[in-house]
Amino acid sequence: MSNFNIQKKIDEIMSKFHQSGDIASRMLEKEKGKLGFVYLKSMTDQELFAIAIYHALQNYDGTLDAISLQNKVLQGNDIKEIKEDEIIENILKGGIIIFIEGESKILSVDLLKYPTRTPSEPPTSPVIQGPREGFVEDIKTNITLLRRRIHSKDLVFKTLNIGKYSNTQVMVSYIDGIADKKIVNQVIEKLKKIDIGGVIDSYYILTFLEKRPDSIFKQIGNTEKPDIVAGKMLEGRVAIIVDNSPIVLTVPFILLEEMQSSNDYYTNHHYSSFVRVIRLLGLLVAIMSPGLYLALELHHYNVLPLNFLITIADTTQGLPFTPFIEIMFIFILFQMLYEVSLRLPSYLGLATSVVGALILGDTGVKAGLISPPGVIVVALAKIALYTIPEQSAQISILQVIFIFIGGSLGLAGLVTGLVYFVTYLNGLDNFDTPYLAPYSPRIPNDLKDGIFKRPVTEMRTRPRSIRNKNKVRLK
Repeated sequence: MSNFNIQKKIDEIMSKFHQSGDIASRMLEKEKGKLGFVYLKSMTDQELFAIAIYHALQNYDGTLDAISLQNKVLQGNDIKEIKEDEIIENILKGGIIIFIEGESKILSVDLLKYPTRTPSEPPTSPVIQGPREGFVEDIKTNITLLRRRIHSKDLVFKTLNIGKYSNTQVMVSYIDGIADKKIVNQVIEKLKKIDIGGVIDSYYILTFLEKRPDSIFKQIGNTEKPDIVAGKMLEGRVAIIVDNSPIVLTVPFILLEEMQSSNDYYTNHHYSSFVRVIRLLGLLVAIMSPGLYLALELHHYNVLPLNFLITIADTTQGLPFTPFIEIMFIFILFQMLYEVSLRLPSYLGLATSVVGALILGDTGVKAGLISPPGVIVVALAKIALYTIPEQSAQISILQVIFIFIGGSLGLAGLVTGLVYFVTYLNGLDNFDTPYLAPYSPRIPNDLKDGIFKRPVTEMRTRPRSIRNKNKVRLK
């Protein structure tokens, strides 16, 4: 390759990148030959490039060929030979491309560098005891966090690239010898079929993995904690790690997972069982209480104790709204305050809380727009919702549905609606795993880590509700 050809090849690459401001090239001329370099300034460690490569080559007086560069000059760096059709891919991954005069071989040195966040406790999954590390946006760091917890040659990472423009790296991870290969292959095949312009976060591929994308119910597990992912993989699940996302997906997923928390495994099993019962009650209160209040007030007020009925009558007398409109009005106000609190700067959060408390807790009642019982019921439902924060989006939708059912059809409608949704959930399955396992179907072995948790010493086998190859967990 002559000097002209090197320059021509560099010009071709620069043209493919549309002369972008962060694409750079350099030439190094020595007595024994010439070298050409192409790289992205935004993706490579330029200081390391100057010290470890450029200056090292300036001080080198030997033969300028690929073998000499690999063995004598650049041996301390991640250097490899690449084909011509791999040039663009390696540049985008932070590689320094090296062209050598008189040779057809092309070298790439990996000097990828970009800002990364230090692993810290995820805001969505705080723990009282136990590991406080959380996944970050760098896929290499996330893999390391899992490797630190599972020191085994059987921990496998399969690499895919998804997205026409983003070319995002996606890792399918599992433990060979535990995970069912059929599930692994199903996940990989579904991911390979994704034809999308770009994958910015793991949620971009979540819908492609769901069996019923139109369902309001969560069908894929997700977490920011590596200890949870490691624990799930040790049970036979498959993890999907997406570059640039701190959220790791896991399959198969069952509803019981939302009743569990990482805290449950770092505390006494009696307390864990108690807390799980509280979460289940919180789920029922969050979904049913606004609709139940409307049903009793509008259709079954004779069921209420006389003193309570008088209290409700006194507080709702003179309101301009019907009970249904009142509950919906309060519900929408709470939801608006929640959305505002998410998007406001932190220093305005306190002011928003004060204003919201005044509107809903005092001013609204005194103005005769809303009643105290209505505020209490909706507030109770909203508080109970966060006993299972991972399901907050789904529960909010169910709250609205049951408000309409309770307001229009009464208790009979609520019972019918509850039976319908339980029947619907009973028909869901996720990668051949029943959604309501281990209760429907009943799997006695898996009940040891159900709503009531048993000590780890009694969990000698892996969950039978999840297909896995090795059933023995503890000998």
